[in-house]
This record gives sequence, C-alpha cells and structure tokens, in this order.
Amino acid sequence: MQSQNRFFDDLSKVLNGLAGTVAGVGREAEASARERAKEWFGGMDFVSREEFEAVKEMAAKARAEADALKKRVDALEKGKAAPEKKPAAKPAATRKPAARKPAAPKAAARKAPPSK
Repeated sequence: MQSQNRFFDDLSKVLNGLAGTVAGVGREAEASARERAKEWFGGMDFVSREEFEAVKEMAAKARAEADALKKRVDALEKGKAAPEKKPAAKPAATRKPAARKPAAPKAAARKAPPSK
C-alpha cells in the first residue's frame, strides 16, 4: 500500500511540474506574439493617439472657420442690391501676346573687338 501512495505522490509531482511548464510556455508564447505584433505595427505608418487627437482638433477648427466664412460670404451676397454683371470676354486682338525669349546674339556680335 505504501508503494501506491508513493506512486500517486510521484504522479502528482510530475503533473504539477507539467502544468507549470505548460503555463510558462503559454506566457512565453504570449510575450513573443506581443513582441512580433509590436514590430509589425511599428513598421506600418500608424499614428499615435496624441497625433490623431491633435489633427482632429485642427480639422474641427478649420471646419468652424470655413463655416464662419461661408456665413459671412452669404451675408455679403445678400446685402448687394443688384447682381454684378460679368465683363464680356476680351476679343482675341486685345490680348497680350505671350512673352518671347530674347533672340540669341549672332556669333559676330558676341566677339569683342580687339583692344589696343
């Protein structure tokens, strides 16, 4: 009978050791997976939460300014008595010609006269 108790004692020690080993392997696998995920996400162009919040705030300010300017333009347009007439298109003859490059000087003009 004493051998059976010893057998069970040894068996329980082995199982406890095995359970501790399995738990340790699980923790190690989890740490390794987290490290790989950090490396993978670090290689991508993700932004931090602080950067995101800063850009979000800038966008909200820009939208508020745009809305204020739109209201101001609408108010100015409503204040005009008569709509402005658009000027007629200029005839082609009165348009300025495109700027031309100056002509390159001729070879004879480039040479300086010999000095005395």
